[in-house]
Amino acid sequence: MDRATFACSTAFYRDYTSSSQGAICLPGGHVDFIEKVESFAYSDFFRDYLIPNHPCIFSAKFTEDWGSRRTWVTWDGKPNFDHLLQKFGEAVVPVANCDVKEYNSNPKEQLPFKEYIKYWKEYIKNGYRSSRGCLYLKDWHLSRAFPEQDVYTTPVYFSSDWLNEYWDAVAVDDYRFVYMGPKGSWTPFHADVFRSYSWSANICGRKKWLLYPAGQEEYLKDHHGNLPFDVTAPSLQDKSVYPRYNQSQPPVEIVQEAGEIVFIPSGWHHQVYNLEDTISINHNWVNGCNVAIMWGFLQDELAAVQREINEWKDPIDDWHLQCQLIMKSCTGIDYKEFYNFLKVIAENRISVLEKGLDDEASAKNTPKAAISALGMLHAVFDLKRTVKVLTSLSANEDFKKLDLTSLSPPPEALLHHLKAAIDTALL
Repeated sequence: MDRATFACSTAFYRDYTSSSQGAICLPGGHVDFIEKVESFAYSDFFRDYLIPNHPCIFSAKFTEDWGSRRTWVTWDGKPNFDHLLQKFGEAVVPVANCDVKEYNSNPKEQLPFKEYIKYWKEYIKNGYRSSRGCLYLKDWHLSRAFPEQDVYTTPVYFSSDWLNEYWDAVAVDDYRFVYMGPKGSWTPFHADVFRSYSWSANICGRKKWLLYPAGQEEYLKDHHGNLPFDVTAPSLQDKSVYPRYNQSQPPVEIVQEAGEIVFIPSGWHHQVYNLEDTISINHNWVNGCNVAIMWGFLQDELAAVQREINEWKDPIDDWHLQCQLIMKSCTGIDYKEFYNFLKVIAENRISVLEKGLDDEASAKNTPKAAISALGMLHAVFDLKRTVKVLTSLSANEDFKKLDLTSLSPPPEALLHHLKAAIDTALL
């Protein structure tokens, strides 16, 4: 990087180091449509959508070279069932019943993929009706199960992906999914895991999205504080049940066409319908722009657990630990794992800053290669955001009450290393 470029990049990322995100209003519900790949840089996405937490739509040109766009779709734009069966017929997949409400979601079962495709074909033949209900294949970890398949390439705009970087490192889980469902299948009202960003690309078919900016969900809660299952239900008009509904903004509405990618901002609640037989690729992701939102969500979740079991605080010796266990069972993470999450992210960036990118890492699709591709100043930005959240975590009273001796390095040592790496990189 030459000196002039370095100076511009430094100014660019420094401008946003202290930025904060909050609920926004989109004038008239407008959502930007990004048409051309060649004229839209990562820095444009970072400045105009990641930092301000704005949704946008990418045109089908951004996905036209994906293997799934070529082979998973028939000439007339329908799912290519024969090809899918050939590639994935023996897989077992998670399937939700859209016609049944179980608590605040749809019940799921595991089905052989070939059985689901057989059901889907019959469902279409019967005029989109079945005694089994409307079944929707959701949250299928296809990339993890079939890594050799040429399905898609993550666009550079979504490549600063701490969630999948961390869960790949610990080899436990990932947040990369395939969804497949018939016309009429849908996903109830929700916000994404950890209040993460998400991106969703239609391989074929069309979706309708109803989006509510972060904070608007407060007006949609009933008198018990519960969110609606279906945000379009007539019962929301009943003031005795939903007393603040009339104060809410109308949702931002998007119709997503085949090939297009929708970017969903952090903390935005949404409800999604398949207007046609549809296949989509979905990722949830967190990075330096919204990690503070994730941390705030975890604090809110722990506080909710503490309120729920407060009456048992005195008789239980390890009450604080039990609260963490309950929170992890509900959200998938506790404060100690959040620390380790921050540590893995930080150490990957420190390694690139201190050692550069070795030949082995650069030749593969690795986190270090992705970090290097975004540039040194992006790594510094990530470290600065990590320092802020790690400082808050270290000072948190609930965190300090845990047994932290298993954490390596200790939080103070990691913070010192982070700050030193930032200072060295900016010299």
